Order: sequence, then structure tokens, then C-alpha cells
Amino acid sequence: MNILIVNGSPKGKYSVTLQTLNYLAYKYPEHSYKVLHAGQQIKKFTRDFTSAKESIDWAELIIFSYPVYTFIAPSQLHKFIELMKEHQVDVKDKFVTQITTSKHFWDITAHRYIEDNCQDMGMKLVKGLSADMDDLTKEKGQKDAEEFFKYVLWCKEHDHSEPVIPVGEPKTLSSVTVPEEKQEKGRGDIVIVADLKEGDTQLDHMIKRFRAVLPVYSRVVNIAEYPFKGGCLGCFNCAVDGTCVYKDKFDEFLRNEIQAADAIVYAFTIKDHSMGATFKMYDDRQFCNGHRTVTMGMPVAYLVSGEYSKEMNLRMILEGRAEVGGNFLAGVASDEFYADKSIDRMAETLMYALENKYTQPANFYGVGGMKIFRDLIFVMQGMMKADHKFYKAHGQYDFPQKQLGRLVGMYFVGAMIANPKIKSKMGNKMNEGMLMPYKKIMDKAKKESAKITVKKAVTKVKVAKEKETV
Repeated sequence: MNILIVNGSPKGKYSVTLQTLNYLAYKYPEHSYKVLHAGQQIKKFTRDFTSAKESIDWAELIIFSYPVYTFIAPSQLHKFIELMKEHQVDVKDKFVTQITTSKHFWDITAHRYIEDNCQDMGMKLVKGLSADMDDLTKEKGQKDAEEFFKYVLWCKEHDHSEPVIPVGEPKTLSSVTVPEEKQEKGRGDIVIVADLKEGDTQLDHMIKRFRAVLPVYSRVVNIAEYPFKGGCLGCFNCAVDGTCVYKDKFDEFLRNEIQAADAIVYAFTIKDHSMGATFKMYDDRQFCNGHRTVTMGMPVAYLVSGEYSKEMNLRMILEGRAEVGGNFLAGVASDEFYADKSIDRMAETLMYALENKYTQPANFYGVGGMKIFRDLIFVMQGMMKADHKFYKAHGQYDFPQKQLGRLVGMYFVGAMIANPKIKSKMGNKMNEGMLMPYKKIMDKAKKESAKITVKKAVTKVKVAKEKETV
């Protein structure tokens, strides 16, 4: 069988993920293999896609190989998929799968992104392998890779692929009304980071309406016009002091022009089930901040043009970005339904968050994501010095083994409930004991409530007497 490996890593042959494919090629030498360095040579393929198309035509099985960058595939692979669609490469009914390496930080959304796009092109999809970066160095990881490849071959032989998710006909997006801007704008600095290309009239109108109804000053940073030298290379040049290897000064621009604002609003048109390759490049290049949540506490919001309700994976990514970053998500305004109302509501919510400094505790997305980063940075602190310093300063090393008192207490409780006699006498004491820490809080709140009630009653009497006097 002819097997094409589309290597989405910008490191080319030095990709850690690619080593798994090289290992499998040694283990299954009866097949023919080609490697297309899509990530490293993306500028070449953007100029001329001919050689890439020839390799794709040759293949009977295509395997996307890439590291997970910022919730999805690297921006270079985003661009390659855009090129596949633009050049209308015929991959209908070709088998496809993927292998990724990561620390399992949002590998699910990365895989879903590839799956959705492959099914767009009519490919026969086999669920991919998500490996830890170190898995291949262990016997179990090697076995997992071999078993996965055997399964892929079995699927190909028996014409077994994932069911295609039906997609309805595209809807007509609702129109956007652009009102006149108010003359007076209050103090504030809301930056709108937009991927605004020529012809993006709908998105342009959404941005203009948002700025018009916003009661404070705002400005637009159009990343489509920024002179990026390229996407993130994963070179870790920034690991020590946050300085990017590129000389396009994006790291300085990001910190001074975007992250210094009071709030950030992102604006893009949905493309290929994501925010598009340019926006993904912007996201990946933010790795100059490492794994540091430098904008935590800042509210964020989105202006999204397209059928947002159909994009479950994208919705998960936008919420996950906010949760992991410690940002309050003030809303996602879409032009899918009632665009004007959606934009106005999002603007009002954003203003409430700014005026009241409103934040929310992290949910599973944020808590789970940060625990992965916590453990990663602690182990790699010798290299990721800037991250390590930030995590120490912000109390993000919240390891459970540091809670010695609670650990000892749980042993004591465990010993009691393990004893049948003690357990039978406890009755409802366990539940009552769990509520003990909350009783003081409730008593305090009750007293404060009583004081407020009395204060209101006194005020009411005073007002009544004043009226009577008048």
C-alpha cells in the first residue's frame, strides 16, 4: 500500500511526532512510504502546490502527523488543509488517519479539527492516535503505536471507517445594521484583534456595529496586515526570557499593543471549522509567553461570522481558551441569528465585566488544563525558567501532597468508616460533619441579612415620617 505521511510539524525531519511514523515504517516494511513536510515547507506549497498534489494522488492511505499547538494543529498544517481545498484535490474515498504527540492538552479538539476537514473532503476516516511526547521511548508506547497501525490496516482492508456526520445546507446569515457612533466615548481601551481580509464585508460590519454601541474607546488590530515572518517553530528560543526567534517584533507588539488593553475582543470568519490559518498563526506565536496566563482576570469576547451553532469543536476551543487563560468569556456574538441583538448583548456583558471586575471560577476546562501545565512546567523548570518563575509567583503549584493536614484527616476518616461498629453508630454524622465548615458561613450570612433587614425597616420609617412632615 502507498502511505503518505503529511508531516505538519514546522521542525520537518526533527519532529518528535514523525519518529512514531518512522518507527512504524521499520516495523511494516512491506508498504511504500512518502513523507510530505507540509509544516516546514508551507511557503513552498503556497507558491506551487503541484508536488504536494502528486504525492496525495499517489497515496492510498494518508496519515497526518503533527504536534498539538494551542488547542489545534499548527498554523502551517491549517494552511496546508486550506490549500488542499482551494486546489480541489481529489481525496474522496481515500483512507485517512492521524498521529499526534502532546501532553494531552486539548488533543481532543486538535483531532476533531482534522476529522471534520477530512470528512468535508469525502475521505474515509479512521480515529487517530494521541500519544504523549515520551510514549515512543517506552515499551508500552511502542506497542500502542503498533497496535494502532494494525487497526488502521484492518480498517483499510475491510473498508471500515467512521460514519459521516451529515451537515445541512448553508444558511443565509443575518444582516448587520451599523448605527452612527456616539460622539462621546468613555475612558477605556478595548482592543479588537481581527482577521479582516479584503471582501470580509460581513465581519467588517459586525466590528463597526460593536464599536458604535460600545460606550468606551476601542481600536482594531488587523492581524491580516501584520508582517508575520512565519508560524511558531516550536524551537523554545523563548523559553528562558520570552524573546521570539523571529525578528518581526511580534512578541513586543503582542505585549504592548494587545495584552496591555482592558479587554480583548477577537473577530474572525469561520473557515474550515476554525478561525483560519492567519488567526492560528497569531495564536501559535503567542507561545512567546510560554504557558503563562499573562492576561488572567481580563475579560474576552468574540465576534464570529458564520454558522457558529454547527461548530461544536470551535465552541469548545473558544470556551477552553478563556478558561485556561483565566479570562471571563463575555460572550460570542455571531451573525447566524439576530446579529444586531447578539452584538449588542455581548457589548453590554463585556461592559458589566469591566465595570465590576467580574470573573468566574474555572470549570473542568480550566482546572484540568492548568493541572497539565502545572505538572509539565514543574518537571521542565530548568529549561522553562520564565514559566517556572511565573507559576511560583502566582501560586499555581497547587500540588495535593502539600495539603498535609487534609491528607492526615482523610486517613482518620477512612479508618473510622472502615470499622463496621463505628460506621453503624455514625448514622448521619458523616453528612453533618461535611457541613460543619459551612455552618459558620451560613450563621454569618444570617446575621448580616438580619442587619440589612433592620436597616431597611429603619430607613422606611424615616422616609414615611419625612413625607408626613412635608
